[in-house]
Amino acid sequence: MTSSELWTRETADRYDAEEAENSSPAALAPTLDFLARLAGNGRALEFAIGTGRVGVPLRERGVLVTGIELSEPMADVLRTKADEETLPVVIGDMATTVVPGSFTLVYLVYNTISNLLTQDEQVACFENAARHLAPGGRFVIELVVPPLRFLPPGQVAVPFDVSDRHLGFDTFELVQQHLVSHHFTRDGEDGRYRRGASRHRYAWPAELDLMARIAGLEQEQRVADWDGSPFTDDSPRHISVWRKPVG
Repeated sequence: MTSSELWTRETADRYDAEEAENSSPAALAPTLDFLARLAGNGRALEFAIGTGRVGVPLRERGVLVTGIELSEPMADVLRTKADEETLPVVIGDMATTVVPGSFTLVYLVYNTISNLLTQDEQVACFENAARHLAPGGRFVIELVVPPLRFLPPGQVAVPFDVSDRHLGFDTFELVQQHLVSHHFTRDGEDGRYRRGASRHRYAWPAELDLMARIAGLEQEQRVADWDGSPFTDDSPRHISVWRKPVG
């Protein structure tokens, strides 16, 4: 097992409700359009498929989707939406778990590669993607750009969400390229807040390109969002595509 933190039953049970805004048909449409176009008539493999936020609606579009998921509670929630025949899921970590067959698309969304807490494990994830890809197939990652330029000297925290129901900020450990995302979420109307935190390893786009080269993949595309908008110096995240060479 990798150093990813395992998502618990409690987290899995509330995940879809907390991500409802990001899971609406309108919010997901650009993501699904992008992935369906790359999958074409082939099969797609989602690393860290979770509760099926992306994988289930992509399957409903006619793409044959298989998933790898480390957390059994998250996979159990997915099972309430799609059965094993419709959307097979293998329990295991995305850096080493192998599933049968080859795929035209392997994808990893919503910053999930950062759940792997060492560089070696992130490289292994690229190698595992390449292992599953057919020649000409693509590996897609969605990941934030580390917001380190917002850190003045001596400061270690950057807020990313401040609203009536949620306060979120990241603290950074620069030597290890780690960040901890802290969440304070108001539950119900009694004014109480629930605290949560998760550790991640951030990586720059150029570092990911080197990981891809190690895995034998070629960088093909980088955009700022699923709608294809250009990636610039000010982009807070990126969608990157690497291709497995033919021959």
